[in-house]
Amino acid sequence: MLVIEARQLTKRYGDEIAVKDLSFVAPDGEVTGFIGPNGAGKTTSFRMLLGLARPTSGVGLVNGQPYSELIKPRHQIGAVLESSGFHPGRSGRNHLRVVATGAQIPTRRVDEVLTMVGLASAADRRVGGYSMGMRQRLALATALLGDPQTLILDEPTNGLDPEGVAWLRGLLRQWADEGRCVVVASHLLAEIALSVDRVVIINNAQVVHQGSAATLNARSSVRLRSANSLALGPHLEHAGATVTYEATGELTVTNLASEDIGRIAADHSIAIFELAATTPAHALETLFLGLTGEHQ
Repeated sequence: MLVIEARQLTKRYGDEIAVKDLSFVAPDGEVTGFIGPNGAGKTTSFRMLLGLARPTSGVGLVNGQPYSELIKPRHQIGAVLESSGFHPGRSGRNHLRVVATGAQIPTRRVDEVLTMVGLASAADRRVGGYSMGMRQRLALATALLGDPQTLILDEPTNGLDPEGVAWLRGLLRQWADEGRCVVVASHLLAEIALSVDRVVIINNAQVVHQGSAATLNARSSVRLRSANSLALGPHLEHAGATVTYEATGELTVTNLASEDIGRIAADHSIAIFELAATTPAHALETLFLGLTGEHQ
């Protein structure tokens, strides 16, 4: 089921095109990473999907319907677009109670989500005294109030310490494993590579790539130096690898795991002096930089 779907979404502000013919899908049971440079149109795309901005053309669908037509939308989709829309004088608990009352959500759910996001001990403190990470957790708690099928999260790791980032990764994985849909935008490419099942890359207001995260594993490579690279290369190719013969005498190998390379080399009595595998995070970074022209 395509829980989130954008069909040729376009948004113009006068002569400026913020989003152009944007089309992508995010199915249930998966975490979809939505990445792109600053100003690429990610937040505008989310705002159109959530009914906060009217598309110039095209349509954004949640469970097959525009957001404006959803019945009890907080029960179907939760979102975090920023973590600053809180009354500083209210406690975290009272903020959630106000939202729950407006959305006809039982107030008992408030303490459930406070515990879920790790804010139970700070629930009665004023939000004005919260750290950035605590406000981010409160924003996530607000999104979770209606126990929705779908989550849309824009930079949800902002302000979280490493432990918080790991906690969030586990939460999103659990959410998807329960058959729900998660769409997350982030600048942390390594974290995206660890977390997602699908990747959508947007640049200059348009989608330039979308596909399974499994393609990142296929793009991962192994660089090795051996006693006889010219002899080893054909054996690796026979096993299904793509081999690039470097001028230095090293080999760059894709589509074959390090363990298989070592086994093949041992079977043919070829010593390996050095072997270094890239990760899906490196593969995603290479793909991202190549498609967007971004430089770090």
